[in-house]
Amino acid sequence: MTESAIASPPSLISLAMLALLNGAPAHAAPTKVWVSNAGSDGNPCTLAAPCKSFEHALGVVAAGGEISVLTAGDYSGTVFPRVVINKSVSITNDGAGEAGILDNVNDADSPAVVVVAGLGDVVNLRGIVIDGTGLGAQGLNVNQVGALQMERCVIANFEGAPTSFGIVMNPFSGTQSVFLSDTIIYNNGSGAGSAGIQLLTTGGGSIKAILDRVQLENNVIGLQVEAQSGTGILRVAMRDSTAVGNAGDGVLAILGSGASAFVFVERSTFVNNAGSGLHADGAHAIILVSDSSITNNGSGVSATASGQLISFGNNRNNNNIGAEGTATSVVTPF
Repeated sequence: MTESAIASPPSLISLAMLALLNGAPAHAAPTKVWVSNAGSDGNPCTLAAPCKSFEHALGVVAAGGEISVLTAGDYSGTVFPRVVINKSVSITNDGAGEAGILDNVNDADSPAVVVVAGLGDVVNLRGIVIDGTGLGAQGLNVNQVGALQMERCVIANFEGAPTSFGIVMNPFSGTQSVFLSDTIIYNNGSGAGSAGIQLLTTGGGSIKAILDRVQLENNVIGLQVEAQSGTGILRVAMRDSTAVGNAGDGVLAILGSGASAFVFVERSTFVNNAGSGLHADGAHAIILVSDSSITNNGSGVSATASGQLISFGNNRNNNNIGAEGTATSVVTPF
């Protein structure tokens, strides 16, 4: 073998260049980050050096990761919306005290929190308080997501516009799911048609919702399930929940054309609502109710414009201020 045929060992520089050309992995985004009221958005969001706001932490954490709250405080961003969630993520407060997102500006076009994730993404909020301070217009606007899970949250005091809502969800395509448990929605809405929760379809999007141990208190309408137009389908189950002291209906299922809304109510209480405890308005607006109490409302139950209110025959609808109302049909037990 000749001397010229013997390969010389590669230099450190050439090894580095080879690694770059072969796509050496960049530093991966962390799957767990932390926020603290005493933190700074100049920090890397580690446990030792936490961030100050949810907005900054969302820019640091990996998709599918978790933002964990260390101390009580306001975790709003400095611009509107205060928080924009555009990927799968969990924001978790498991006992640090009140972890808030505050909206103290009267701006009808800027919700406090916006979810604009993908149809395959899952967003989880636990132990979070979203407070409109009487000025905010919308607490949580869900534009697109695969599934939204909320546990032990509070959404309150969004009264800054005639169409104020605590939560509004309006998918334009696909099917989106929402799961609320042990959550309080109170003091939201200003004008007629505003509500604590509005589940809405205006196109081809559909919603599947579960409300488990949810309190709807002192809103304009408690829960509004509205199919304005399009072909979307709204399917809602409300269990072990309350709609009390609302200025309008406790639960309103209302239809425009083309779509359908189905609300199943079980073991729930509707008291002191100025409108009806339960109201189905429009063809294909269906409320099915079982083992629930409806009392001291403006009227007990009502079905208008060919709406259907179906009873299992085991409800307590009495002592309402106006008409008790009757079910359009009764389901025979089997």
